[in-house]
Amino acid sequence: MAARKKPDAGAEEAEGTGSPLLQSLGERVRERRRAAGLTLRDLGAASGVSERFLVLVEGGKANVSVVRLDAIARALDTSASALLASAPTDEPRAAEKGPLVALLGLRGAGKTTLGSRAAARLGLPFVELDSLVVARAGMSLTEIFEMHGTAYFRRLEREELERLVARGDRGIVATSGSLVTDHETFELLCREAVTVWLRARPEDHFQRVIDQGDARPMASRPAAMEELRAILRARRALYERAAHIIDTSALGLERSIDRLVKIVNAASRGRLPAPSVG
Repeated sequence: MAARKKPDAGAEEAEGTGSPLLQSLGERVRERRRAAGLTLRDLGAASGVSERFLVLVEGGKANVSVVRLDAIARALDTSASALLASAPTDEPRAAEKGPLVALLGLRGAGKTTLGSRAAARLGLPFVELDSLVVARAGMSLTEIFEMHGTAYFRRLEREELERLVARGDRGIVATSGSLVTDHETFELLCREAVTVWLRARPEDHFQRVIDQGDARPMASRPAAMEELRAILRARRALYERAAHIIDTSALGLERSIDRLVKIVNAASRGRLPAPSVG
């Protein structure tokens, strides 16, 4: 008897035509994943579908099979039929009104966790700028840097931010830890968004990354903690340009979310909240 193929076999590489149905499906998968606070890697591990194929799905380029879509839906605690529900109308939703709030900070600052949970509480969209770049390039961040280099990533990052601004998108956006080092992109962000630095102690940055299941920062790098401290020192003045600072180490998760919600609410009422540190 011939062995059955694994669900994630070669057929997953087939690409769709970017039809409205596939685009709508990709948007729903991406929104559901972000609302759950999952990375592409997390969803891949939970569903058994490769991260590379998930990039195609979220980009509306994958002619995904029923079996694979069911696996993705189950990992997102929903159903395939819900993900395939009728496409949203072109009318803007009331929940999308308000400011664009941009979260700054190094990896492990809590941008995805705080941003997605605050957005869910407020009924606002949550966007990861890195995910937009990944979907645009059709490859993972690692592949982008290895194949095309930092300059290519920076160009896509700036272009995706420009798209958000040009469309008038509103909600909470998590930025890359190094965005502040790109002068042109950072200036655009400061002009068009309410910026919030999620500050944390170096030890907390490190532990959060480890808790996410990624031990790479520690691997064969005994000076990794000192390198992290050096990066924080070098970028501190840039991060401090943010309109607001939330000290996640001092406040903890729930109080940090409360503080972010308060900032977004104040801006949504048409009043730019006074700069704050807390």
